[in-house]
Amino acid sequence: MDFIRSPAVPKVEAFIKETPTRPPPAKLVLQPFDASSFAKLLQQPTAGVEDDDTEVVEQNITKHLPMDWSIKTRVRFFCRSELPATQLKTSQMASGLTSFVRCLDTQKEDENGLDISPATRFNQATYYWQHPHIPWMTLFPRNSRDNTGITIGERERKALAEDWDYSFRGLFQLLRARQCAYFYLCANGFTVLFRAAGTGGRAEIHAFMTPSTRGMRQALRQEGIEYSMPLKKDGPGGLNKSLEGEDNSTSPTNGFTTKSEVINDAKESDGDEDDDEEEEDDWLQSLGVDEKEIRKIQTAHHRKLKVQEMAEDFSDNSLLLIEGVECQGFFSFLLNAKSTISSVGRLAGVPPTLLSPVAFPKATMQHLTTRSSKVRMDGVDYCSIEVKGTILPSFLPYVCQLLGETKDTFSATLASSMNTLAFSKATHKLLMDDSAGQNQNIEIGKTEPNNGGEDNAAGQVFGKENLSDCGLQAYVVENMCRTGSQAVTLLERVCYDKEYGYAWS
Repeated sequence: MDFIRSPAVPKVEAFIKETPTRPPPAKLVLQPFDASSFAKLLQQPTAGVEDDDTEVVEQNITKHLPMDWSIKTRVRFFCRSELPATQLKTSQMASGLTSFVRCLDTQKEDENGLDISPATRFNQATYYWQHPHIPWMTLFPRNSRDNTGITIGERERKALAEDWDYSFRGLFQLLRARQCAYFYLCANGFTVLFRAAGTGGRAEIHAFMTPSTRGMRQALRQEGIEYSMPLKKDGPGGLNKSLEGEDNSTSPTNGFTTKSEVINDAKESDGDEDDDEEEEDDWLQSLGVDEKEIRKIQTAHHRKLKVQEMAEDFSDNSLLLIEGVECQGFFSFLLNAKSTISSVGRLAGVPPTLLSPVAFPKATMQHLTTRSSKVRMDGVDYCSIEVKGTILPSFLPYVCQLLGETKDTFSATLASSMNTLAFSKATHKLLMDDSAGQNQNIEIGKTEPNNGGEDNAAGQVFGKENLSDCGLQAYVVENMCRTGSQAVTLLERVCYDKEYGYAWS
């Protein structure tokens, strides 16, 4: 989108020149995003990108930075002026550690005697909490190749399981009490994002799980846990289901709907399915069809429905959303399910990794790796900071706000963990669905034209106030609670200009 064609922004040329990601555009037209150049800056190849076939990525401009709920593995900042130092003095290191552990906002608490320099505040953002922590193992990502040849004995497995049980219980209680805004549970085969009420436009506590399989969904149904699949595409045979749990068709194999469902509706439809099957059998028998042939027809039909239901297993579209009181049942399910702790593979016997921005029982404080350098592009020198590790969603809003206080322009490139991309996709989809529903109500006269905006604003304020003691800065909490079409997105590249705001793609 050529956003600089608008007469409202006559000086975008200066903004583009300040970013180290492309040469100055000609005739005030924004040039396409060059994926290969960013790949070189990140020192990793980008598959499938050629010079002649560079994809054009749509760019947007907003005054605020959209939230990205995927876990980042690498972020690199660029600026023509000096960035916060990564080689810290003793006072800066101590103040950063103290501010992080005590969840202090150093800008508001001037009398605490702590160092409040940009280097200290940047250092404060580079910490997070993790459980379990085994120094000789890489527990995120769980499929790391470094975990080869490692075995855990039965005694160690039991001790790890007991510690993890206590840690998971404590962290979930922090989330319910809104003392923790979000946390991740990373198992070998799936990842779960738990979020407190008020975040992402949801009024209740909720959890995303990705990817899911038919077996996992069936296990949740058997436990009476209701869920929805917001990213599920309409499939053949009407197998898709709305977010409200209203199913379009059911599977005669087990009497359950193929997706999320209200359990009472499933029980009622179970009897209807039996009646339909009996009528079909009677009809086929009246035509003289042999009983064996009838069973073959039924088996083939059931197999077809099963294949359709499993079509998107292990993909982002298989993401599950569990909300409200169902989260307690889902928590108990993860706590007791045997599939949570894998018995085979590289991390056999090691419980899932818990990641949180605030402290929780038995957690270990971890630190991101930072490295400062200088980059010369198109004859211009840029200062750069590269951050590697498990980068949680609250990191980027905080650092961008910090840099925006003292820098006129800067930019950042980001690399994401592929297993967590669905969290941002689902959040964006749900926000769009909510907005579309409100617009539809306005059109048919069910609500007043201004009620939708007022309700959204009230919900954001309510969520922000409820999370005021979650240990994160007010600006980060505001980003988490924001709603609208540009509140959440997947970020690969961010450019900031003090006059115009954030340009992102």
